[in-house]
Amino acid sequence: MTPLPPVEQVRPGLWSIPVPLPMNSLRYVLVYAFETDRGAYLIDAGWNTADAFAALETGLQTAGFAMSDVRGVMVTHIHPDHYGLAGRIRAASDAWISLHPADAALIETRYIDMDDLLPRVRANLERAGAPTEVLDELKNASMPVRPFVDAVTPDVLLEDGDKPDVPGWDLTAIWTPGHSPGHLCFYVPSLEIMLTGDHVLPRITPNVSAHPQSGDNPLGDFLSSLDKVAAYDLTGSMLALPAHEHRFVGLSARTAELRAHHQQRFNEIAAALQDGIETAWEVASRMSWSRSWSGLDHFMRRAALGEAMAHLIAMRNQGIVRDMDGVPVRWELTEQALHA
Repeated sequence: MTPLPPVEQVRPGLWSIPVPLPMNSLRYVLVYAFETDRGAYLIDAGWNTADAFAALETGLQTAGFAMSDVRGVMVTHIHPDHYGLAGRIRAASDAWISLHPADAALIETRYIDMDDLLPRVRANLERAGAPTEVLDELKNASMPVRPFVDAVTPDVLLEDGDKPDVPGWDLTAIWTPGHSPGHLCFYVPSLEIMLTGDHVLPRITPNVSAHPQSGDNPLGDFLSSLDKVAAYDLTGSMLALPAHEHRFVGLSARTAELRAHHQQRFNEIAAALQDGIETAWEVASRMSWSRSWSGLDHFMRRAALGEAMAHLIAMRNQGIVRDMDGVPVRWELTEQALHA
C-alpha cells in the first residue's frame, strides 16, 4: 500500500495533516490545522473511522497539540470525507463546528431521515433514463458511506464573507457553490493562500452533479464560483491548499483549466445530441470518463450520470439545448445551437 504523505508545516503556524479514506481512490483528505494561543483550529475533518481519528490525533501531536486542544472545525462542505468526523472531534474537545447554511440545511434528510430523499433520488434517475433494472442499485449507491458520518448540527453558520473566530488569523469564508450547495473556501490574505476544499483540485475535476439536493443549476454555480476564487489570485502565484492530492501554485490558471474541461464536456454532449442521443443516461454513456462507462461501479456511474445532467441543465440555461417533458426526459439541441 502506498504510504500517505507526511504531516507538513505549510507555513509557520499552518499544518497539513493527511487523514486516510477507506474504500476511496483518493486515499486521504488533507485536514489543515491553524496554530493559535487558544489551541488548534481545523479546516475539514475526515471520515468517521478509528483510523482517521488516530491519524488526525497523530498529526495534531506533530503540530504540538492534543485532540482536546481543538477549538474549532471549519467544514468546507457536507460530504462524508470532510464532515463525517467533525462530531467525534467535538465530543473529544468541545470544539465548535461550522458549515455554510445551505449545507447545514441538508443534514437531516441526507444523513438522519432519508425516507423522503431516497424516493426522490430514484425518481430523478428515472427522469434521466436509467434502466429499470439498475434503479435500486443506483438509488442506494451512497449508502455504504453512511456509517462514516456522525450527523451533528453545526454550532456556527458561516456566510459568504464571514470571518471565523480563529485568534491571530485573518480568514475569510468564500461561498463557492457547485460541488455542494454550501461549499466554502477560506482565504488567508497575509499568506496569499486559498484553502480550496474540493472546489479546485490540482489534477482532477470535482464531481458536480444534478440531484435532489444540488440546487437548480449546480454546474452554472460551480463555473461562477471558479471566477470568484480566481479573482483573488491577482498575481497568478497564489498558493492553493486543496482537500485532496497536493498543494499547488497558480489558482487562477487552474480555474481556467477547469473551465476548458467543462467546455469540452459541453462539446461532447452537443455532438451526442447531434447524433440523435436523447436521454441523460445515453449522453453519459457517450462521454469520456477516467474508465469505460461499462467499467464504472454503481456509485461512480451515478456520479457520472449526475455530471451529465448538470451539464445539460447548464446548456439549457445558455439556450443551447431544450428538454421535453416526460419520463425519461428527452433533450435536443435548439435551433439557435444547430445554426451557430
